[in-house]
Amino acid sequence: MSRKPDTCTRLDYAAAWVRGRTDLRPVMGVVLGSGLAAVADAVADAVAIPYGEIPEFPMVTVAGHPGRLLVGTLGGVPVAVLQGRAHGYEGQPPEDLAFGVRLLARLGSSFLVLTNAAGAVRAGLRSGDLVRIVDHLNLSGQNPLSGPNDARLGPRFPDMSEPYDVRLGASLDRCASRLGIPLETGVYACVAGPSYETPAEVRMLRTLGADLVGMSTVPEVIAARHLGVPVAAVSVVANPGAGVGAGVLTHAEVLAAVGAAAGQVAKLLECLASASTR
Repeated sequence: MSRKPDTCTRLDYAAAWVRGRTDLRPVMGVVLGSGLAAVADAVADAVAIPYGEIPEFPMVTVAGHPGRLLVGTLGGVPVAVLQGRAHGYEGQPPEDLAFGVRLLARLGSSFLVLTNAAGAVRAGLRSGDLVRIVDHLNLSGQNPLSGPNDARLGPRFPDMSEPYDVRLGASLDRCASRLGIPLETGVYACVAGPSYETPAEVRMLRTLGADLVGMSTVPEVIAARHLGVPVAAVSVVANPGAGVGAGVLTHAEVLAAVGAAAGQVAKLLECLASASTR
């Protein structure tokens, strides 16, 4: 039986294939979460590559995640944008949850901005609110660094005292202020999914200090920090968590609520890209 290539070899295959499609070398890497695919419309002169064409790239099966890599410019700055991500509940192994962000770094991205749709745990957050993530709780039971460590990617025990880069966060805050876009801050709890949380689970998360809850992003942040790549992240509040608001939660409503904020997210990303070159 043939042995699966190691992660670095897989990344080399994927990066070489992408470089064969475009000469552009990204400065900023972006991951677009559920309902935010339209943010990529702001990327100019984009080369769009379906994930299925990229060697070793994990498949994405969730609605609202088109599964394409776009390489182009945003605000005149070279960027690489992932339209959608892999999730653990799709059956992907932990290392594959991090493959996308590792590829963005391998292509040259000097910093990453991750986005997602999230449920509100903190009272007062409403659908459509943008929240800059300042810390997280990994309650998913998965870590992309599990298994033998490859020192070419990073140390065995990476420091996580600053998972979200303070300077990038401050730049996002300045961009939001300049654009007149309200931007909250909060702690994001990553759970396994795919079922939504129960009211008791939401109360537990609030007690633990979470403001938001979702099913992604944290494995990517861990992998990026393992690589030494700075990260910022923004959640779009899709809905109040169970017990916080009334009604039954559906994925279709999540996509609609988050999609309405795509324009604001695009403006923030464009501003941040431009600020990175100053």
